[in-house]
Amino acid sequence: MEAQSSSGLLLSRKRRREGSNGEAEEGERLGKKIPRCTVGLKHPAPFADELVPADNKPYVRVPMEEAKRGTPPERPVRVYADGIFDMFHSGHARALMQAKCLFPNTHLIVGICSDDLTHKYKGFTVMNEDERYDAVTHCRYVDEVVRNAPWTLTPEFLTKHRIDFVAHDDLPYSSAGSDDVYKHIKEAGMFAPTQRTEGISTSDIITRIVRDYDVYVRRNLQRGYTAKELNVGFINAKKYHLQERVDKVKRKVRDVEEKSKEFVQKVEEKSIDLIQKWEEKSREFIGNFLQMFGPEGALKHMLKEGKGRMLQAISPRQSPSSSPTREERSPSPTFRLPFFSKTSPPPSPPPHHTPACINILFTFV
Repeated sequence: MEAQSSSGLLLSRKRRREGSNGEAEEGERLGKKIPRCTVGLKHPAPFADELVPADNKPYVRVPMEEAKRGTPPERPVRVYADGIFDMFHSGHARALMQAKCLFPNTHLIVGICSDDLTHKYKGFTVMNEDERYDAVTHCRYVDEVVRNAPWTLTPEFLTKHRIDFVAHDDLPYSSAGSDDVYKHIKEAGMFAPTQRTEGISTSDIITRIVRDYDVYVRRNLQRGYTAKELNVGFINAKKYHLQERVDKVKRKVRDVEEKSKEFVQKVEEKSIDLIQKWEEKSREFIGNFLQMFGPEGALKHMLKEGKGRMLQAISPRQSPSSSPTREERSPSPTFRLPFFSKTSPPPSPPPHHTPACINILFTFV
């Protein structure tokens, strides 16, 4: 079955991208009819009108109890969910995920209304019907897509597509002159409620764009769209271009300010580092200077030591204390004249003088 579905889904597509005149993307599927099966996550979901017609077995709905217990693989519970799916977003995907997970074995069919019905009953859409069809086929939870789905479900439509249950949020949906278009589905016991995702919807997205209209116009002008394509007048286009230039100047000024702040911060950090290093070197230099030339420095000790050595070198040695006195010495033979009665006294030794260089050195110390 899986190999057959994979080979059957290898369809050739012919695409034409949107032109500058705003024409919609056009897609066309060519090839053989695709056998009915629950498609996995490898391929886009097929359209209902491209599938092989159902077998001739009579249409018998699956009761809710049996659907919850689980059905045989060859008979999945066929759940139908319809909508507009304009600007397909996560809220749409979550709703389809809930519909897919209602029962253990679910085949999810998604119906999408055409542009004519949508514009008539709900309002203008951003995406055209072909774009909306194609967007939903690429949702991983979808097994089959019904194009040009009816606004109100009829018994004939339910029988044609063999629908067991209809999934939608539980709030009454008033439209087309009815207070709730799903009222008869609920009365028949075929309704399976899902929950809306708060904070995200097509209307919310459009509101954001309208609220920030100028921002998005300038965005698209910047990306190469012309004022004519955006339906913007000449004066407004010039205004938007001027605003864009002003914003560029503001951004440049802001960038310069940020870079200047970074530069000043780096200079301050380097200055602090240099000051700290200078203080350390200064303290080291002063310490070394005081250690060398201070009151108790090495130079003073060296001079004192040199002074002591110099004095010791130039001072005469003292006579030994045990040397004999003059009287004790033996008299030397002298020649005396007869007419002298007394001997002349011995000459006195010259006075001891300190050299001038030693006195100058003492004065310096």
